[in-house]
Amino acid sequence: MESCLAERLFSKETQSGLKVYVLPKKDYNKIFAMYSTNYGSIDSEFIVPGTGEHLKVPEGIAHFLEHKMFEMEYGNVFDKFSELGASPNAYTSYTNTTYLFSGTSHFRESLKLLLEFVESPYFTEESVEKEKGIITQELRMYEDEPEWQLLLNLLKCLYHKHPVRIDIGGTVESIQNIDVETLYKCYHTFYHPSNMILFVIGCIDPEEVFELVEKNEASKGLSPQAEIKRIYPEEPTTIHKVSHEVKLDVNEPLFLTGFKDADVGSDGKALLKKEITTELLLEIMFGRSSELFERLYEEGLIDDRFSFGYEGHKDYGFCTIGGETKDPEKLHGELLGCISSTIEKGIDIEDFQRVKKKYTGEFISGFNSLEFIATNFVSYHHKNINIFDYLKVLEEITMQDVTERLNSFFDFSRNATSLVIPK
Repeated sequence: MESCLAERLFSKETQSGLKVYVLPKKDYNKIFAMYSTNYGSIDSEFIVPGTGEHLKVPEGIAHFLEHKMFEMEYGNVFDKFSELGASPNAYTSYTNTTYLFSGTSHFRESLKLLLEFVESPYFTEESVEKEKGIITQELRMYEDEPEWQLLLNLLKCLYHKHPVRIDIGGTVESIQNIDVETLYKCYHTFYHPSNMILFVIGCIDPEEVFELVEKNEASKGLSPQAEIKRIYPEEPTTIHKVSHEVKLDVNEPLFLTGFKDADVGSDGKALLKKEITTELLLEIMFGRSSELFERLYEEGLIDDRFSFGYEGHKDYGFCTIGGETKDPEKLHGELLGCISSTIEKGIDIEDFQRVKKKYTGEFISGFNSLEFIATNFVSYHHKNINIFDYLKVLEEITMQDVTERLNSFFDFSRNATSLVIPK
């Protein structure tokens, strides 16, 4: 598959249903590989494929699994990667869990190790109990992390029932209910090859990757799995509450406001278009070259940490805007005033064209980074989006698209705020 970025992507699907993608980059010494499952913290209720069993599992189990996967019967996988000169890592998001490594040598051995440990769960009652203590400490630590509490409390304001309002790690109470049997059930449901993707990028021969993976998969003798039926609570379009405030050890108040997206249900190109359109809109109003940013910065109401963003998925979406400020109430008023003014006056065509060019340039320059390509490819894949559609969709977005999104998304009845103030 050729792309307008002059990149050539190779792909193959194994008999077990695993989708494998390789993007050769001959001018790079480094190799970057990501093995990812379409399974995140919001997937706590589902029907087990092939059995019809309805399971509702403890919150935080996807993150718990991620921690446990690095333990093998022979010891810790991190040590094995170190011996190969490779750097491993992993992360759990609301929607997926991803394992990765980067390195400049011993690629075959490192890829075999990545496949081996992700495909070889090893849980004992003793190790699970030990992990509960470790994750409890982690959760307690995040209770005192101002930025994380700021976001988590905003999501609790925006959402009534949807599990995106729950910490990715779960709660201290929920992880106490995790046991070996439930971990294995979740693993075998969501870590089946047909629910996963392997992406490899760097100075590598695609056929070498395909041969290694197919040989590995053939030894397992797995067949493709039926689609997993995920169950999410019915979420109202209204917000749960208008604001939340907490006192923590900070010098100045931290402020975050957000809008809940009522336009949900789409994935693929439709979701990509909505995502880019919303990001363009936020950049036009609140970006560093905007009139509002310059004025608020000069007034000392915001600083370099002021930021904004949009997160969109098939069944939920929201934007966030905020940062550290001496006057949260005034900042909130300024942001809402800017939105109201933009709705009333409309978007300036020059601002629209400038921001489109900026996003085009940033995306193209991102392709100089193996990590950027891999992370975005995998993230978009789980939304049924092809990363190479990005520039075409961006180019096709019109002033009318952005104006319509402006009028439909920024409904003040779906706005909430989160505050962290000094103790």
